[in-house]
Amino acid sequence: MPTSGTTAAEIAGSVRDQVASGELAPGAVLPPVRTLAAGLGVNRNTVALAYRRLVEAGVAETRGRGGTVIAAVPQLAREGVGVGGDCVDLASGNPDPQLLPDILAAARSGHYRQPLYGMPAIDEALDTWARDDFAEDLEQPFRTLIAHGAVDATERLLNAHLARDDTVAVEDPCFLASIGTLRLNGYRPAPVPVDSAGMRPDGLRAALEGGARAVVCTPRAHNPTGASLTAERAADLRAVLAHHPQVLVIEDDHFSAVSTRPYCRITPTTTARWALVRSVSKFLGPDLRLALVAADTQSATRLEARLSAGTTWVSRLLQHSARELLADPGVHELHERAREAYAHRSGVLVQQLHAHGIEVPHRPDGLNVWIELDVDSRAVVQALAERGWAVRPGHLFVHDPSSHQGAIRVTSSTLTEPQAEAFAAELAAVVTSLRTPH
Repeated sequence: MPTSGTTAAEIAGSVRDQVASGELAPGAVLPPVRTLAAGLGVNRNTVALAYRRLVEAGVAETRGRGGTVIAAVPQLAREGVGVGGDCVDLASGNPDPQLLPDILAAARSGHYRQPLYGMPAIDEALDTWARDDFAEDLEQPFRTLIAHGAVDATERLLNAHLARDDTVAVEDPCFLASIGTLRLNGYRPAPVPVDSAGMRPDGLRAALEGGARAVVCTPRAHNPTGASLTAERAADLRAVLAHHPQVLVIEDDHFSAVSTRPYCRITPTTTARWALVRSVSKFLGPDLRLALVAADTQSATRLEARLSAGTTWVSRLLQHSARELLADPGVHELHERAREAYAHRSGVLVQQLHAHGIEVPHRPDGLNVWIELDVDSRAVVQALAERGWAVRPGHLFVHDPSSHQGAIRVTSSTLTEPQAEAFAAELAAVVTSLRTPH
């Protein structure tokens, strides 16, 4: 079936029909605009508009001199990828299972009532807990909602306010799921460099002046670097954002209950559209797919429409379990132990690395330690795997794989002191070996 049509809509529809039937496979190159326009007897602008609509719909993508090609489903890196074999797993990004509460016990406790269609989408007691928790950190009026985790909340909020091909300012390096969200939804990333104090104001300013319509920021325990915003840095970012009140600001405070750092807000009071998202997976368990969201009224209304009580609400059983856990003093004590344990383990690793001449510029918060090296990270990862250690290469966490080629991310959440000492020695040996010409 050749491409046909005399209008942009007809031409785009014809291409989509060929994709749906399998005649055009992912990677297939569409004819140059001039060639197809001549063949169909239409203006070149008509074909150019058709191609632009295909790109906006995610059916095709432009590759500069490579032309316009049929898009494939992006292959995305994921957290928690099994390493297999006998390697010590320092790659997964997972919390320590020993520092997570018993979800099944929580599900069986308290009073759970089987919900039916049309019942309120939010557990009333959990909503009360969330409002009280958010009120400690927010000066603006807000509404609370429950989403299927932080990634779900972020994706729905972006989709509620943006269109494909819009630009989103994100940290560089960046959380794997954020990279995936942007790619899958056709948003353009505007990478903002991160240092030991968090997202850099000059980079954010450049992204906003370049047309970014949204910002996604991790205020503490940034994954992968472990950086947390200081009060001074947050104030600098607020000052930058104050000049762009129309930009959507999403803060992903995923490590809230077990972070060693205070929450420092980057959203100015003049920002019209904003959300603060606090998931529970890092401290209640990854299978508890739930995030608490505080947002301005308009954003909350748009998010609510996508999480209706009709078909897409977050399971009330999950909400019940989270409510029971968050109200349990024993769980609060567990969170205190987790906070101390994670900080101690990452601190021991940084100390051991320093002893072997490998510097980490700041004391990380969270589950991971980001290590910048002066040798290729892929070679480091392979050499460590041969020695029995699994880590993640830094290029997975950046939008431009050519950057951070010497970085690795090490998950320290379950690391023992003997393991930290052994790993630091092995890493130092690998780096020395790779520096030595063969």
